[in-house]
Amino acid sequence: MSRIGRLPVPVPQGVDVQVAGQKLTVKGKLGTQVLNLHRDIDAKLDSGKIVLKPRNESKRSKALWGTSRALLANMVAGVSKGFSENLAIEGTGFRAALEGKVLSLQLGFSHDIKYPIPEGVTIKVGGDKQNALEVTGGDKRLVGQVAAEIRGFKKPEPYQGKGVRYATEHVRRKEGKKK
Repeated sequence: MSRIGRLPVPVPQGVDVQVAGQKLTVKGKLGTQVLNLHRDIDAKLDSGKIVLKPRNESKRSKALWGTSRALLANMVAGVSKGFSENLAIEGTGFRAALEGKVLSLQLGFSHDIKYPIPEGVTIKVGGDKQNALEVTGGDKRLVGQVAAEIRGFKKPEPYQGKGVRYATEHVRRKEGKKK
């Protein structure tokens, strides 16, 4: 039995969940998300909780049971509270600026990097030197993907620590050349 899948997903106030066959629609103050369940998983709405059950005892349906429950819990949390990821920019002259729906990054290259912000994600630039970013949105996967793409433009290097890193990430520093 799946330890994760057997737990019901509580539906908080202000969140509306609709079950139509294999299609789950979750609406909240931060948007609407849709999940198409696999045919081996059943969903029921019971008194403010969503309960998922496998239709058979196959190994695949048991694996999908826990995965589907985790995806559904992330959707409910996303439309009610949202998700955020903080990034820090380290380096002399490295900074970020918002230009409408485009994030402009100066990361030591000969040109600025222009990153179009996808729908459903908002980015805030903060810090006294414009060196802090906060990526927020209702879809956990999309927020993580955007943060990873921004970090991928200039990963932190181990000698001076320059680059874009997660705010909670620790960059292991190496010692330079010795004379």
